[in-house]
Amino acid sequence: MNGFTTKNWEEKIVSGTAGGPRVAYAHASFAYEGVLEGESICDLLLYYAGEGYESGETTSPSFERFEGKVEGREGTFIVRHEYTFDAKGIASNFTVVPGSGTGALAGLTGSGTAGGALGEDKVGYTFEYTF
Repeated sequence: MNGFTTKNWEEKIVSGTAGGPRVAYAHASFAYEGVLEGESICDLLLYYAGEGYESGETTSPSFERFEGKVEGREGTFIVRHEYTFDAKGIASNFTVVPGSGTGALAGLTGSGTAGGALGEDKVGYTFEYTF
């Protein structure tokens, strides 16, 4: 199964107040297994409409820099996410940023999805790609 786990999550409010509409910034790191083997650093801009995780129908953009292997090819690349989240879980659609691949991952293109329930140790993902 393709999955990733959160290694670190640091979040702070950048606008608004706790319990009310607000924007937060999160800096996170993840460990991947499956099609992607490696680790990543992700910076997220989160919108909370009110108390808890309720974000409504909004999306939260983020950029994630992956370092590791795809099909045994080693290098780095960046993906752009559009996350949605609520008290039940998270979902994301992501796309590889054109031209961001390095090393043996230069020229990588692709897109995928990620999602899972809040509180689970592992989040599943799909990734369709070409070199």
